[in-house]
Amino acid sequence: QVQLVESGGGLVQAGGSLRLSCAPSGRTFSSYAMGWFRQAPGKERIFVAAISWRAERTYYGDSVKGRFTISRDNAKNTMYLQMNSLKPEDTAVYICAAMPKYYSGSYYDRTSYNYWGQGTQVTVSS
Repeated sequence: QVQLVESGGGLVQAGGSLRLSCAPSGRTFSSYAMGWFRQAPGKERIFVAAISWRAERTYYGDSVKGRFTISRDNAKNTMYLQMNSLKPEDTAVYICAAMPKYYSGSYYDRTSYNYWGQGTQVTVSS
């Protein structure tokens, strides 16, 4: 089992920045590709960003390209999501997820991920 714990959410004004962290436990962090999804009230969970287990590949949803950066530090067992130029429409619960590193599914597809965190709230005021 992998337990994922997110942190770093909060309230920020439009144009501001936040950095989210995800720290897994229970299994070797480097055994998993990792992703971020977000879910706003009454809406479905959508893909934000993902990173391969060796960090050589990253993927982004269209709405966050150029503003968000995903990274990971396998030595520290932590994944990050740097969010810049935040907009009110970025308001959501941000959830990290883990996918076995050799799984051949799509990074963009939430069904590819085996493990999920509880999420951290990000609120962007206008």
